[in-house]
Amino acid sequence: MQADRPDLRSEALERTRELMNRAVPDCLVAGYEHLIEGLDLPDPDDRHVLAAAIRAHAQAVVTFNLKDFPDHVLARYDMEPKHPDEFVLDSIDLAPGAIVQCNRAGGGASPSASVAARATGHPVAVAALAAIARLTGVGLPSARRCLRVRPAALPDEAP
Repeated sequence: MQADRPDLRSEALERTRELMNRAVPDCLVAGYEHLIEGLDLPDPDDRHVLAAAIRAHAQAVVTFNLKDFPDHVLARYDMEPKHPDEFVLDSIDLAPGAIVQCNRAGGGASPSASVAARATGHPVAVAALAAIARLTGVGLPSARRCLRVRPAALPDEAP
């Protein structure tokens, strides 16, 4: 990630990883390595992502990099590519109180991140993306707008 985003400090990335792992302890996927070689994606360096998604029985690959995860390839594994903005909006629809609470609390490290992940059935990604949605300029304009508008209409506690 740091090669693509030199503005991110390695300490900050490590801290984010640690917070995500703590918020959703069962988020790590293992035993996918043997699947990598048999996968075909436009960018071969992305095959490990698809392999882990297959192993985890994911319904979607959440990525800003949609061009490298074509619909027709992911459909073979009963999953779809999904932009993070769309994913966060879907999560808000599934569990609005939990996502808003997670967003208010700052995401990754908060207990509400785990609540949001459990409430929506999306481990890890909700915790991480709800935290990201709080930030400006990260490519989640619809989620940011929704999280700005909805809090007044939603309860303070997660479902």
